[in-house]
Amino acid sequence: MPRWLPRAMVLALALIAAFQLGSWAFHQVTGLLINILIAFFLALAIEPAVSWMAAHGMRRGLATFLVFLGLTVAAAGFVTLLGSMLAGQIIKMVEGFPDYLDSVINWVNTTFHTELRRVDVQEGLLHSDWLRKYAQNSAAGVLDVSAQVLGGLFQLLTVALFSFYFAADGPRLRRALCSVLPPARQAEVLRAWEIAVDKTGGYLYSRGLMALVSGIAHYILLEALGVPYAPVLGVWVGLVSQFIPTIGTYLAGALPMLIAFTVNPWYAVWVLVFVVIYQQFENYMLQPKLTSKTVDIHPAVAFGSVIAGTALLGAVGALIAIPAVATLQAFLGAYVKRYTVTDDPRVHGRPRRDPGRPGAFARVRLLWDRRPESQESS
Repeated sequence: MPRWLPRAMVLALALIAAFQLGSWAFHQVTGLLINILIAFFLALAIEPAVSWMAAHGMRRGLATFLVFLGLTVAAAGFVTLLGSMLAGQIIKMVEGFPDYLDSVINWVNTTFHTELRRVDVQEGLLHSDWLRKYAQNSAAGVLDVSAQVLGGLFQLLTVALFSFYFAADGPRLRRALCSVLPPARQAEVLRAWEIAVDKTGGYLYSRGLMALVSGIAHYILLEALGVPYAPVLGVWVGLVSQFIPTIGTYLAGALPMLIAFTVNPWYAVWVLVFVVIYQQFENYMLQPKLTSKTVDIHPAVAFGSVIAGTALLGAVGALIAIPAVATLQAFLGAYVKRYTVTDDPRVHGRPRRDPGRPGAFARVRLLWDRRPESQESS
């Protein structure tokens, strides 16, 4: 046996073991890496506000704390208002359930000539196997739901902590990163960081402004129709439609339509029509003007980036896909050399033709002019 063979075998086994260990470690910390990625983009989004406060003499840590405090108060207020609205609707549905059940029983008795009674229906539901199994499964799933809630709170605290450090120690982090790079690379890194801050912050602020406009517009409609909880529903439509990509518009419009249906079924139709019309107004008039200087990317590119982000990182990828693609597009645009486009009809979407050959309309007109001459000759 050659002398190098045992060493090669040991080296191969060591490399395989190192690869397996690295793969296992990477899968174990995948959740932490995703949380750090979310925290980094959140820090980029709030850095313009923090830098503005720091430029006016406020300590960077205090400025970051005030920004986080404002976001926390706004989120808590939104959740409280939404929870009170849902609780009120649930109480209203529970209180009106007997009347609704009586109307359904009367319709069944009239239509199918039966003699059902509400007492018999209630007794059958209370003593049914389906209800007993559902109660058992619900009791068994309480611990799972509690564990998921605690896990979500821990992830939220992790993201908040890392994003606070990224925003408060942003200059120190940039200095630490540039200290291990040559001067030429340092300028490129700082430029990429600046573009990421501008695009991510611009995306957040433009979406916030569109959410404000959308919330006010839907609030006016719901208030005019007399739909309850109009302010909360307006805030819901504004936030969900702007900050949940692709399906946010449909999720945002479903809840106001449901609440409006409890008042009058025709009101739900009016809400649906208004949501569709406003979405077209936002897509073709409002959004291009607000995002032309922040995240000006093609709608097809934005849609594709959301799909790719969802496939890679799930809901997190869908949220950060658009600012990430806008940052990459702006960074590459700064280094891609562009040339003057030739004056060719094909550039403008028109076919190229021979200059000596007349066009289709010219040939038809020429034939029409020759028609009387041919009739007279015949």
